[in-house]
Amino acid sequence: MRYFNYLTHDEEERIFHSSPMTFSNQSDREILSHSIGAALYMPATRLNIADELASGKHEGLVSVVMDLEDAVGDHQVELAEENLKQQMYRLAGMVKLEAIKSDDLPLIFIRVRTPKQMEQIIDLLESSLEFVTGFVLPKFSVEVGAEYFDIIRSYNGHKPSNFPTLYVMPILETSDVIFKESRYATLDGIKDLLSQYRDLVLNVRIGATDFSSLFGLRRSPDMTIYDIGVIRDCIIDVVNIFGRANDQYVISGPVWEYFKNERASKLHIRAATFEDAGGKAGQRTHIDIVNEYMEGLIREVSLDKANGIIGKSIIHPSHIIPVQSSYVVTYEEYLDATNIVNSNNGMIGVVKSQHENKMNEIKPHLNWANRILTRAKIYGVLNENKNYTSILLGHESSQHEKTILSYS
Repeated sequence: MRYFNYLTHDEEERIFHSSPMTFSNQSDREILSHSIGAALYMPATRLNIADELASGKHEGLVSVVMDLEDAVGDHQVELAEENLKQQMYRLAGMVKLEAIKSDDLPLIFIRVRTPKQMEQIIDLLESSLEFVTGFVLPKFSVEVGAEYFDIIRSYNGHKPSNFPTLYVMPILETSDVIFKESRYATLDGIKDLLSQYRDLVLNVRIGATDFSSLFGLRRSPDMTIYDIGVIRDCIIDVVNIFGRANDQYVISGPVWEYFKNERASKLHIRAATFEDAGGKAGQRTHIDIVNEYMEGLIREVSLDKANGIIGKSIIHPSHIIPVQSSYVVTYEEYLDATNIVNSNNGMIGVVKSQHENKMNEIKPHLNWANRILTRAKIYGVLNENKNYTSILLGHESSQHEKTILSYS
């Protein structure tokens, strides 16, 4: 699996100074923890999950969450569990028949309701667990957390040697996390628990939809989650506890709920002039995907990044490319980060950037530089004078011909 593998060789050469690396569910935990990107949620009741993943229907998809919790009605749980089993067995069969390579499958996660259900799913999936990366743990708390970890640790201790390690991604979304009088004690307790099982944790995820429901709130498409004060304050406290450089977890941002009607988007085809960051204009026919919903999403992802948050839960395929393109490292960021790391020899304290527009202080900026270089390996580095819109336009170019055929 590799980010932006749908681009042609020529498009990749034009856009990237350094291409994204290849990874799989067997990769190092540090790489995987930064690689989740835009995690697409799918109800586990969906009947064609295996075919969609095997066919590459959702261009750019790198991680998927098969949801047994909120996306499944209480009376559909057994049906969802059985369908999940069938879908995973079907995927395993396709790999065995060489209809698809296992390395081409996205990272697959399963969101469960309880530790007991997670244990049942592990037993149910058997050999198809070879294609699972881990479990998403909603409404995570200290009270049930240790039970989850004991199950995962036990499985990993007895799994076949060629199977990947299973990881967990707890979601912080309960009232004792958002309510101020209990927040700090709750977050400290969760961090203490996670520190005991750190080798099993990929991400700490934030569930702002559940937070918002406790106050009867919902952001509009022209706002970000950071415009909702009570949610913003909680997010900042989560970053404060879990994002400290000396003991840092990868923190993933809240889901974006809005998307444009797909048919309307495909019908809205026009010729337009775009300028890249270098000021070169060109006439192109493409789909205009930057609508009010996408603008809000991109703005929120920018604020996520500014606050040290990488990765996002998504509920619509149209979110995949805009979110993931935002994580690509710019050429200027890459030069600054490389210069800072290479200068960390005790001989120099500050150096002017190669773009001569800022001062890079070696010690204060070192943690930032290391994070940038990790992202650079996974998501790639843009050529000079390119930005994330170059990837959006590359994506639209690859889809344009299909769109014309569909609506001609």
